[in-house]
Amino acid sequence: MLLIVGTVRLPPENLERAKPVMGAMVQASRAEAGCLEYVYAEDLFVPGLIHVKERWIEQAALDAHFASAHIQAWRASWEGLGIGERNLKVYEVSESRAT
Repeated sequence: MLLIVGTVRLPPENLERAKPVMGAMVQASRAEAGCLEYVYAEDLFVPGLIHVKERWIEQAALDAHFASAHIQAWRASWEGLGIGERNLKVYEVSESRAT
């Protein structure tokens, strides 16, 4: 399994305009084959900071995601929304456990 965790940042005043675009991205990504989880969450204490968490069954599914039309539309929206800072990491996970 692949786990993607990180953040993206945008000007807080653009957040309301970004939400429908982000919602479309999340909904389309969750419908993709191999997507186990896809979440954007607004930070409660840092305006404009969005936490990202994705889980993918395998690299081929993630590769297909990166080639999808909805991710291309999402990336095309970044400049207009002021999304510049992105800090995302991919982790290979062999197992999970409850804490």
